[in-house]
Amino acid sequence: MHNLKTTFISSITRSLRQSLAAVTIGVGAVALAPLTLAVDFSGNRIEMIMPFKEGGGSDTWGRFYAPKLAEQLPGSPVMVVKNIPGGGSTSGANQFQLRAKPDGGDVLASSASTMFPYILGDRRVRYDYKEWSAVLASPTGGVVYVSPDLGIDSVADIAKLKDKNLMFASQGATSMDLVTLLAFNLLDMDVKAVFGMRGRGEGRLAFERGEVNIDAQTTSAFIKKVQPLVDEGKAIPLFSYGVLGKDGKIKRDPNFPNLPHFVEAYEMVHGQAPDGEAFHAWKSFFVAGYAAQKGLFLPKGTPDNIVQAYREAAANVIAQPGFASESEDVLGNYEQAIGNDAEMMFAEALKMDKAAKTWVINWLNSEYNAGLKLSSN
Repeated sequence: MHNLKTTFISSITRSLRQSLAAVTIGVGAVALAPLTLAVDFSGNRIEMIMPFKEGGGSDTWGRFYAPKLAEQLPGSPVMVVKNIPGGGSTSGANQFQLRAKPDGGDVLASSASTMFPYILGDRRVRYDYKEWSAVLASPTGGVVYVSPDLGIDSVADIAKLKDKNLMFASQGATSMDLVTLLAFNLLDMDVKAVFGMRGRGEGRLAFERGEVNIDAQTTSAFIKKVQPLVDEGKAIPLFSYGVLGKDGKIKRDPNFPNLPHFVEAYEMVHGQAPDGEAFHAWKSFFVAGYAAQKGLFLPKGTPDNIVQAYREAAANVIAQPGFASESEDVLGNYEQAIGNDAEMMFAEALKMDKAAKTWVINWLNSEYNAGLKLSSN
């Protein structure tokens, strides 16, 4: 009996000790949680991988953001821009995918030129956007305009362009001009593309010389270089591409509130809202090329607390007094997307289904001999 009582008491004592130990560990875990979640980059050197050469638009964007983000990150680390050009920006993105450490020390500056090859299944691509965490996205806009020699006065006459002989100076069918070429197709415009331009600036000059009669420019280029032509009666704006709202729908560009966006132009021509494989393809490339043209990403496996620290830093940068005026030349008059909003934009660009992807690749191959093959990504 004594042994049974002793055994019983020992059992209770042992259970109490185990329970107390569990409580102690739990309290310790709670107490340590803030320390575990804290992020501090003091004394660190962060590399922003820039898959483009120095001096271009993406490089300018990255060098604008880098010191501002570093200042707002915990510990105010040094952030340097490391240019790794090549392969149409795929070389630097591939290196980021393979070598970037998920400790917050490596970030990637992406652009439309990086996303288009991914969407099209370019064989050079070894990176996967779906594995990265988006910090921010920077939109831009674009406007399509024509020569007054075509005999139209405004977008209200857009249907009259169906039977016109239209020419467009392009950088290439799989470049950012793909958004414009797809728009022409959806609007039933018979446009001959003249390839070989080294940039949209060359395309604009060809328009000014009368060598082509339809053109498209990004917002900043349109305001600075094309608006004077409009004022002189030498160019007629038709539509903007619009911007992507937080609900995933296309809305009017705040820089061109009096111009219809592409979807509105489509409705003027066809009498109904766009749908189908061609439009779904267009929307994906529009988001990748304009609505979320540039983005900052952290690599696969980056802990949530580090991702959140970067997103909060980006939000703090944008909230700084004077940011809007200081950033206007680089970012334009567009709302920057942070965190979940940026994730939504990139998800819109990447959600093209297989039917739409098959359609656009077949279209590019048949119309422009693009030599593309359908991949699984």
